[in-house]
Amino acid sequence: MELDGRVAVVTGGTRGVGAGIAGAFLRAGAQVVICARRPPEVPLPGADFIPVELRDPEAVGEFFDSVAARYGRLDTLVNNAGGTPYRLLGDGGAVRHARVIELNLVAPLTASLAAHDHLRASRGSIVMIGSVSGCRPSPGTAAYGAAKAGLEGLARSMAVEWAPEVRVNTLVLGMVRTELSHLHYGDAEGVAAVGRTVPLGRLAEPAEVGGAAVFLASDRAAYVSGASLLVHGGGERPAFLDASTADNPTADASTADNPTADASTADASTGDNPTADNSAVDKER
Repeated sequence: MELDGRVAVVTGGTRGVGAGIAGAFLRAGAQVVICARRPPEVPLPGADFIPVELRDPEAVGEFFDSVAARYGRLDTLVNNAGGTPYRLLGDGGAVRHARVIELNLVAPLTASLAAHDHLRASRGSIVMIGSVSGCRPSPGTAAYGAAKAGLEGLARSMAVEWAPEVRVNTLVLGMVRTELSHLHYGDAEGVAAVGRTVPLGRLAEPAEVGGAAVFLASDRAAYVSGASLLVHGGGERPAFLDASTADNPTADASTADNPTADASTADASTGDNPTADNSAVDKER
């Protein structure tokens, strides 16, 4: 098995995307340690759980030292923990938005710094879990989107500073079907409708995200560092294609009366927060 004998830490690995990643690493033969504030409601067979507050640098440092001492090594850190509630900028004070940035950007930096010496010793890797929210406007989750954009930039700089001993890459996620999808997209009909807006016709499954993370952690990606791998099913169909009244909507949009019209206002979701990608659901508990 491609990760046999290796040790991986998955932050926020108790449910959703994090649990999918942890499961994929287990199937690849790795020893997996998941961490979060609270234990999983449903334990993941084969994975060990250790509680830690990722916003506490001292606790994070002690956590990684204990993992390296207990298992003898650390090969991969997956910075998955994060998330945000749906909150328009005007509806929350600066402190609340800053806490979102702290969880989604500062905490991964804290974990990476604490894990660095152990990863350097094993010539290991870091996988950041990013989001398409960091690549496009993210109304209702603006601080989250800003943090994810920063996380991707951080990973690129980290990949240069810590080369060649530690590789650092980012998975840029689109919408993922998890046990909390209904909070963003509503009932099964809403989830299906949102899935149809993706070129591949559906939301991703957590295990598929896990497979991509395993690839970046494996020797198959030995020459991949500082990269951003898009896991979004093809992205989003340009809104103007559906808004256009031209006979050939794929032709030069400058011939249309309103080439910049945004059809994304046509709400495909039955949930309260149709604009957030599923990775914005709070994964770290």
